[in-house]
Amino acid sequence: MPDEPKATDLERWEAAAAWSRRPVLDPLETMTWRSERHPARSGTSCTVILLDREPDWERFRAAHEWGTSLVRRLRQRVLDPTVPTTAPIWVDDTHFALDYHLRRQPVGGSGSMDDVLDVARQLALRPFDRSRPLWEGVLVTGLEGGGAAYVLKIHRVLTDSAGTVQLLSLLQSPTRRHTPNKPVLPPDEDMPETDALTLARAGLRDNLATAPTRAAQALGAGLSASLRPQTVVAEALRYGASVRRLVAAPPAPNSPLLADRDGRSWRFLALSCSLAELRAAGRVGGGSLHDAFVAALAGGLQRYHAAHGVHVDEIPIRLRVSLDRAEDPMGGLRFAGAMIAAPAGIEDPADRIAAVRGEVLALHTERALDAVRAFAPLVSRLPSDIGAAVLGVGVAADASAATMQGPVRATYMAGAKVQGMYPFGSLPGVALAATLLAHGDRACIGVNIDEMAVRDPEVLRASLQDGLDEVAALGG
Repeated sequence: MPDEPKATDLERWEAAAAWSRRPVLDPLETMTWRSERHPARSGTSCTVILLDREPDWERFRAAHEWGTSLVRRLRQRVLDPTVPTTAPIWVDDTHFALDYHLRRQPVGGSGSMDDVLDVARQLALRPFDRSRPLWEGVLVTGLEGGGAAYVLKIHRVLTDSAGTVQLLSLLQSPTRRHTPNKPVLPPDEDMPETDALTLARAGLRDNLATAPTRAAQALGAGLSASLRPQTVVAEALRYGASVRRLVAAPPAPNSPLLADRDGRSWRFLALSCSLAELRAAGRVGGGSLHDAFVAALAGGLQRYHAAHGVHVDEIPIRLRVSLDRAEDPMGGLRFAGAMIAAPAGIEDPADRIAAVRGEVLALHTERALDAVRAFAPLVSRLPSDIGAAVLGVGVAADASAATMQGPVRATYMAGAKVQGMYPFGSLPGVALAATLLAHGDRACIGVNIDEMAVRDPEVLRASLQDGLDEVAALGG
C-alpha cells in the first residue's frame, strides 16, 4: 500500500513552501545578479544525484509539478528595474512551462560516471535564460548497471549550494513507495503585477520619500559617534585592519603550475571516501570533518605538484565560511569566503589537519568576515563591473573548498534510491573548486576544474583521491 503523509512530512513541506516568501532580492543577491558574467563570473551551481534505477518518468514529472507548486520560487523569475533605483524582485512567470525546465536524455557513451559528468558540465556551461525561472533539471538515463542520474542546475540568487541540498532533501521521499494525497498548501497572497519601468519609478519614489529619514538617521549616528569618538575610532581601525588582512595578497605564493586560468572551460571530477573515517580523522587531528577535507585537498594538490616536479609548502585555498544563524530561513546567500595558507608540505596527515584547524580558527576571529555583505547595500546600486570587482576581492587563491551536510538517511526520488549527491560550484577565479557533501555514510566530493589551469586532469583526480585516502586512513 502507498504511504500516507506523516506529520513530519507536512512540516518539511511547509518549510519548503516558506522558501518563497521573501519577494525582494537582498543586497548581496542583487550584487551577484547584476555583476554576473557567465561562465567566468558565474552564479551557476550543479548537483549530480546518482539513482539506483531509472524512475518512472510520469511519476518523476508529477513530483516536479507538485514540488514547483509547493515552492513558488521555482515558478518565478527575477524582474530588474530598468534603472537600478531599487532591488530586483521575484515575480510569477505567467508563461511557466515545466517541460522547458525538466527533460530526460540518454547518457551516451558507455554510461559511465564520466559520461554523466560530461552531461552535467555541458548543462552548467549553458547560460540561464534570465527571463525565466532559474533552474533546469535533466534525468539522465542508460547508466551502466541500470542506474540513472538527476542533474539539477540552479542559480545562486535562487539559493546557494547548501540551500540546494536543503531544497532537494525537503522534496525527496523517505520511502520508495508513492505518497498519495500530498497536500497543495494554499498559495501566498498574489503579488501585484508590475514591469521593469514601474518598478524603477516606485524605487525612485521610495528613495525620495525616505531621504529625510535616512538623513536624520545618519545625523543621529554622527552625533552618537561624536559622544564616544575614541571607541568609534578604535572599532573602525580594528575593522579596517581586518578588511586589509582579508583582501590582501594570498597568504601563500600562488602555484606556477595553476597560473593560467580563465574560468571559461570547466571539467567535473567526482571523488568519494568513507564519511565516518574522514570525520574520525578530523578528530584524530584535533579538528572537524571540514578540516580533514581541506587537509586531504592540500595533500592531493601537493601530490599533483610533485608529479610535475614542482615543490610547494603551502597552497592558498579559499574556504566557504557559513554565516547562518539558527533563526535564518532557508535559501539565500549566507556565507563568506576567506583564504588560508593550506599546509601542503606537512607530510603527517594528523599534523596537517591540526595546522588547518589553526588557520580556520583564526578566520573566525576576523571582524570583517562579512564585509562584502556589509558593503552590498551600497555596491549593489553601483555599475555592475564594480560589484564584480568587489565579489572578486580575495579570490586569487589556487583552489576553493566547502563542506555541506546532506541527508543522513536513505532518500528516494519517484521510487529510485539516491546513492550519492555530488555538488559542483562555479569557479570564482580559482583553478579548481572542491565541494564535499556528507551523504549517508559517504563523503561525496565534486571538483570543478579550469581546464586551462589543470592540464593533467587524470593525474589530478588520482592525486586528490590519494590525498583523501591518506587522511581517511587515520580514522579507519
